[in-house]
Amino acid sequence: MLSGIRVLDLASLAAAPLAATYLGEFGAEIIKVEQPQGGDPIRGWGAQKDGVGLMWKSVSRNKRSVTLDLRQPEGQELARRLATASDVVVVNTRPHTLRRWGLDYPRLRALNPKIVMLHITGFGLSGPKSDRPGFGTLGEAMSGFAHITGEQQGPPTLPPFMLADGVASLNAAYAVMMALYHRDVHGADGQLIDINLIDPLSRLLEQSVITYDQIGTIPHRSGNRWDISAPRNTYRTSDGRWLAMSGSAPTVALRVFRAIGRADLAADPDFADPVRRLTRAREVDEVVATWIAGQTLEEAMAVFEREEIAAAPVYDVVGLVEDDQVRAREVFTRIDDSELGSMLVQAPVPRFSEHAGIVGRLGPRLGEHTDEVLASVLGLSEAELQDLRDRHVI
Repeated sequence: MLSGIRVLDLASLAAAPLAATYLGEFGAEIIKVEQPQGGDPIRGWGAQKDGVGLMWKSVSRNKRSVTLDLRQPEGQELARRLATASDVVVVNTRPHTLRRWGLDYPRLRALNPKIVMLHITGFGLSGPKSDRPGFGTLGEAMSGFAHITGEQQGPPTLPPFMLADGVASLNAAYAVMMALYHRDVHGADGQLIDINLIDPLSRLLEQSVITYDQIGTIPHRSGNRWDISAPRNTYRTSDGRWLAMSGSAPTVALRVFRAIGRADLAADPDFADPVRRLTRAREVDEVVATWIAGQTLEEAMAVFEREEIAAAPVYDVVGLVEDDQVRAREVFTRIDDSELGSMLVQAPVPRFSEHAGIVGRLGPRLGEHTDEVLASVLGLSEAELQDLRDRHVI
């Protein structure tokens, strides 16, 4: 679907490279530029097998790895030439460093007015914190996510995965597509896209802002409860497992009461009315939890599925990959790899009726495609490539 779009990925770590990854899953050509010494730090993140970073393998799928030393003028010039031959440039370097390297948006736009540049930073390109370094943890803290996550008497809780980076990367991918649409359909030039690690996640937490603005209340942690829905929690079963339930729709909550043998509550205005029920959310939780505690997970889920109640098992990774729904939709796919043999990875998420996303290969070795890309895109000769190697530019 994106055949003919070339993306120059000059970024490192998570959010910005992930945006490029999503584009590559639907046919865009992704040229991943890394420093010759060590490459993208995400190669060393998380679990390793035989010295190969597993996170790298998935995050950098469908990309070609080119090494350029962007601290050397020759490396900077080669990057500018690659940008001139690209549709999209993805960066997450701090603004003052990009300006020093001559890879900032005004410089690249002067060379290629059609360029779309995605710049993801910790705090954004404007404001007093714009040049500070930042990681997803700071976005999760400042967006309000950590403040409302966790048990009522417990500390603010951070997620054990790349939440802020992931949300930012999704915003970034659709922003790139809008910029390309505007350029190609309306005949416009390219433009700069400014995304940080705070704004996208805070957008999902907007209820906190509008509640404070209009009512003056500040939401606080309440565990797995949510003050707009009851029952809504995780519940332990008799075999020591857990299930999650949401009674967000009023009719679902009433079905829960009937399913667990408490039709009397469905007839009681204090529990049947959605607004009045919220004032007694703790009682609702206790009733539901008591019933579930007397059932195995399989028994409870059988009742809830029969009664069309919104409930689901709390899976660990084994439960996830073995679930019949997940298997039927082929959510995970096994990809052959020259270093790992093969690896099970998440398949592309969007499903289109006429085109399938692709995982053609997993993350490449450092610099695996340097000669191939510089020769085919920039027309460098073997002698020129050797000279660059001798001077440690590539």
